[in-house]
Amino acid sequence: MIKKIFKGFVVTIAVLIALSYTFGYDYLFKGIRETYLRGETSATIDDGKYFPSHVIAKGKPIPWEKDLLYNKTLLPKTLVENLKQTKTASFLIIKNGKLLHEEYWDGYHQNSKTNSFSMAKAVNVMLVGKAIEDKKIKSMNQKFADFYQNYNNVPFGKYLTLANLAEMEAGLNWNENYSNPFLPTAKAYYGKSLEKAVFLRGFKDQPGTKFEYQSGASQLLGFALRKSINKTLAEYASEKLWQPLGMEQSADWNTDDFGMEKTFCCINSNSRDFAKLGQLFLNDGKFNDKQILNSNFIEEMRTPTKLSNGVYGMGLWINNDEPIKHYYFWGLDGQYIVIVPEKQMVIVRTGKYKNQPEDEKGRPKQVAFLVNEVAKIF
Repeated sequence: MIKKIFKGFVVTIAVLIALSYTFGYDYLFKGIRETYLRGETSATIDDGKYFPSHVIAKGKPIPWEKDLLYNKTLLPKTLVENLKQTKTASFLIIKNGKLLHEEYWDGYHQNSKTNSFSMAKAVNVMLVGKAIEDKKIKSMNQKFADFYQNYNNVPFGKYLTLANLAEMEAGLNWNENYSNPFLPTAKAYYGKSLEKAVFLRGFKDQPGTKFEYQSGASQLLGFALRKSINKTLAEYASEKLWQPLGMEQSADWNTDDFGMEKTFCCINSNSRDFAKLGQLFLNDGKFNDKQILNSNFIEEMRTPTKLSNGVYGMGLWINNDEPIKHYYFWGLDGQYIVIVPEKQMVIVRTGKYKNQPEDEKGRPKQVAFLVNEVAKIF
């Protein structure tokens, strides 16, 4: 009897495995291995080492200059409690181009590389901006079908532009859900092939008619970029950003099994280097008096679109509703690079903040809280 039950169990498992591969759900096994079998319930800021990656090589490091008041001012108790309760790994404040405050928790330190998650979407758009400068791409209004002609044969596909992808107005048949393993975001994150995960999923809306945040849109933008530059995106990021900005460490950009970077996420870097990306925006695209990214393109990225109800530009989230206006890179679980122009300040926070409360426009409440609390003391 026991042998029959065991045999039936083995047969059932074999059938389930076969069905998983047949219907394209074999990526679930990797998802289980890299989460539950490691004591996690979802992706984490430390999981970059479990995926293939390309190196974004640094050049000659240019460390941050420390302010004379570096780490001499204690953070308010309410702010420290919030950072600890939300499992913060790092918290940095840059003011007037100098490192003013830097703090780490739970074993993280200045050289710790953590997953950017969706902060990479803004980097992806920045690289498209560089490709336009380099005349590899005509403009943000260029059609996606210029890069992948089969989109001319897909309903609505011929209308899709790079701007639609960057502004999250692509209208893709894509459900941005991080908890359901059967939906496309999980397949893109854990699957072997990004092409299979995002290409030709079809459309539910005509591009340019509705704002809907979709990782698939950012990945398609990455494919267009990759096709235009004839090198890996990590190589291009090194050449156009990491080396000119004097990043202190090389970063790792996770890829699928075929070497395509996950442009919707997954640049693993340290918080000091993340802060330099924010400072580049604060300086209107300049670093050390050299124009790294076109100032007009910077302005496009941080200008809120009408369809987003004023909360999104191109890869960046925007909050002009607060007394102290700010805009930011935002990644899953509370990865932020926050730019606060009127205070000449950049704030970086990384960590493991699950189920973040959001405001009525879908933005994380913690960002406005951090900006307001920091502004009180600095």
